[in-house]
Amino acid sequence: MSEQQRDDRYLGSTDLTHWYSPVGRWFARFAARFARMIGAQPALLIGLVIGLGLAVALTLVFAQIYDAITDDDGVAGLDLPLLHWAVAHRSPVLDAMITGYALSVHRRSWTPAILIVAAGGGSLLMTVVGKQVFARTRPPLRFAVPPYEHSPSFPSGHTLNAFVIAGIIAYLLIIRQKSTGARVLTVTIAAVFAVTIGLSRVFLGHHWFTDVLGAWVLGAAWLSLVITAHRLYLTARGAGVRDGPPQPRLPGDRRDSRPGQTTPQPGPAPEARGIPRVGPIPEARPIPENGTE
Repeated sequence: MSEQQRDDRYLGSTDLTHWYSPVGRWFARFAARFARMIGAQPALLIGLVIGLGLAVALTLVFAQIYDAITDDDGVAGLDLPLLHWAVAHRSPVLDAMITGYALSVHRRSWTPAILIVAAGGGSLLMTVVGKQVFARTRPPLRFAVPPYEHSPSFPSGHTLNAFVIAGIIAYLLIIRQKSTGARVLTVTIAAVFAVTIGLSRVFLGHHWFTDVLGAWVLGAAWLSLVITAHRLYLTARGAGVRDGPPQPRLPGDRRDSRPGQTTPQPGPAPEARGIPRVGPIPEARPIPENGTE
């Protein structure tokens, strides 16, 4: 294992490849066996695809539950009061500042790239699926600040994407940071960013508050799945599984050696040591008794 991979294993003094619960240890053993068959990074990709399927299923379930509890009374009890509060506290300067902040969100070793792309792609897919399935109407345009948006309201795509992207970047940073203070600062900045992006969508009248709340819940679930997949990947690497598929072993391969043994390696050719190459030694012949042939 390389030095960088050893650094990625630890979050402060916590070893991310150590699983405390029986369920976690079972998943770790399963992931290690699976990774030995196809390689650690392919196993990571397959794990993320499976996790994405679970996240999409969670989106559908959440939409059904949300539909059941957010009837007219639910909107009147939580969403409308917050919307009216936001409208009452607007001003041209504050509207311009928060609009610029909300519109300034930009999304976008191989492992960090895989995690960021998977996290962003998964949150985008969850947003598309949730909007198409639920098709919730946004707050009335008379309450919104331009530019207006006309896509379905649930979940808030800005909130979901900001939460997941900020969360995965913060995770990738804190596993390399040595100082507790630096890790706390990183998590705080990411959390403030994700929360304020969501609240800005309510303030500007583009989403109901429950759209933002649902996006936070879905984002946390998907982010947890991505981080768990990465921990399983680190566990497989810690067990000696390579990134690529297993390679066939050749005679004399060092991997055939037992721990503590070394495989003899061929030395340099005689010419490289300054010794002239000689042909085969001729077979000795008997010497005649008179000393002549």
